[in-house]
Amino acid sequence: MAIQVFPTKGNLLNIQKSLKLATLGYELLDKKRNILIRELMQMVDKAKQLRGTIDDIYIQAYQALQTANISHGIISNIAEAMPIEDSLKVTYRSVMGCELPQVHIDERKPRNIYGFMSTDSYIDMAYISFERVKIMTASLAEVNNGIYRLTNAIRKTQTRANALQNIVIPRYKGIVKFISESLEEKEREDFSRMKVIKTQKALKKQRLKIKNIQTAQTEKKSA
Repeated sequence: MAIQVFPTKGNLLNIQKSLKLATLGYELLDKKRNILIRELMQMVDKAKQLRGTIDDIYIQAYQALQTANISHGIISNIAEAMPIEDSLKVTYRSVMGCELPQVHIDERKPRNIYGFMSTDSYIDMAYISFERVKIMTASLAEVNNGIYRLTNAIRKTQTRANALQNIVIPRYKGIVKFISESLEEKEREDFSRMKVIKTQKALKKQRLKIKNIQTAQTEKKSA
C-alpha cells in the first residue's frame, strides 16, 4: 500500500468517512460536469446560428459600403464623424462556479449624424448595416468567450472527477478492505486464543479437582 495505515477501528472509521466524502464529491462533480456540458451545447447551438447569420450581415454591410464608396468616392470623412461606441457593458453570470460574460450594447435607432446635402440612401444603408454588424459581433463575442470558459471548466471538472473515481476512491476502498480484513483476522486470533485459554483453565480446574479427590482418598485410607 502507498499509505501506511495501522489497522485500528479508529482509522477504519476515519477512512470510511473520507471515502464517503470522496464519493459525494465525485457525484457533485459529475452533476456539475453534466450541467456545464448542457450549457455548452446550448451555447454551441447559439454560436452556429450567430455565425450563419453574421456572415450574411457582414456581406450585406460591406456590399452597402462598397456601393456608398462607388456613389460618393471614399467616404472616410463620414466614417470619421461616427461617434465612439461607449454603451458596451460586460456583466457576468455564474453557472456552477463558472463566470460567463454577458455583453450588453444599446440598440439605438439610427441618428442623423451626417448631413443630407452630400449624402444619399446608399450611405444610410451602410450606416444601418454596420450598426447591425456591431450588435451581432458583440453577441458572438459573448458566446465565443462563454464557450471558451465552459470548455476550460469542463476540462478541470473532468480531471478532478477522474482523479476521485480512478485514484482516491479506489485507494480508500483498498484501505478499508485492508483494515477490515486485518481486524477480522485479529478477532479470529483473539477468539482462538480465548478458546485455548478457556480450555486450559478447564483442564487445570479438572486436574485440581482430581488431585483433591485423590488427596481426600489418601487421607481417608490413612485414618
